[in-house]
Amino acid sequence: MAQEAKPVVVVMLPYFPYLIHGIESKFTILKLWEADDKQAFLKENSDKIRGLVGSASVDASAEVIDALPNLEIVSWFSVGIDQVDMVKCRERGIVVTNTPDVVTDDTADLALALVLATMRRICAADRYIRDGLWPVKGYYPLAYKVSGKRFGIVGLGRIGLAIARRAEGFGCSISYYSRSKKIEYAYQFYDSVLELAKNSDILVLACALTEETTHIVNRDVLNALGPDGTLVNIARGAIVDEPELVKALVEGRLGAAGLDVFENEPHVPKELLSMDNVVLQPHAGTATWETRKALADLAVRNLEAHFSGKPLLTPVT
Repeated sequence: MAQEAKPVVVVMLPYFPYLIHGIESKFTILKLWEADDKQAFLKENSDKIRGLVGSASVDASAEVIDALPNLEIVSWFSVGIDQVDMVKCRERGIVVTNTPDVVTDDTADLALALVLATMRRICAADRYIRDGLWPVKGYYPLAYKVSGKRFGIVGLGRIGLAIARRAEGFGCSISYYSRSKKIEYAYQFYDSVLELAKNSDILVLACALTEETTHIVNRDVLNALGPDGTLVNIARGAIVDEPELVKALVEGRLGAAGLDVFENEPHVPKELLSMDNVVLQPHAGTATWETRKALADLAVRNLEAHFSGKPLLTPVT
């Protein structure tokens, strides 16, 4: 590809440096995050931009897409595409790609880590030692066993299935809710999240964020999970009615929570910060060197495929 013929790609945030280097080596890159006035920057370069790279922390809104009349592809550095205005992309004939599969293991690993950390109070017990309380107050209070628990999963896609298989290793019984029953798996199916919660000790959220799943975990579901139940969310924050989650924890109607995602990231409800029965992560499900490298490679390869007229590797549209 001749230097002057390189397609122009705008990158929305200073992501993993390996990704930035990969894009810079093959395309003409525009770094939106460096612009003082982002709207003016997009307007100034609108005729040149043919590709856009973003992720779960930004929005490829209708306003952004409309500002780029020659946009051809949105290469999303994430599995979830709820921040991409898919209606607008379809109207414009803009292709969208994401990065599935490569995130499955890391996200499933973190789900189990949150289950263990939350129920065994690992973070709180660590603070107990660091604060010098063990010699003063004696042993830390008892926590809760994970092995053998009833393990409910909302969404039995790639990640949900990987979580289920890991939980089986702990001798847990597995049940799930999804849009349809997965007859190829022997797990117990429930046709509502409420019924799943009633029959679970641990409820893990692994579904996509859609209109149907927004606040699908509400007050009734939290009450059904109950004061001995644990909620783990490695999906999207808005799947949970966050104010109701905070109330349930404050009032003791929910036992514990392990949260990697939040409704208004990076802002986290202050009530959660002091709770020993809550473990928090900064949307770090895929935050390992190995997986971020694989994500970057896939995002760049999708761009390369599109601009070379080859089939996309992981098309959404």
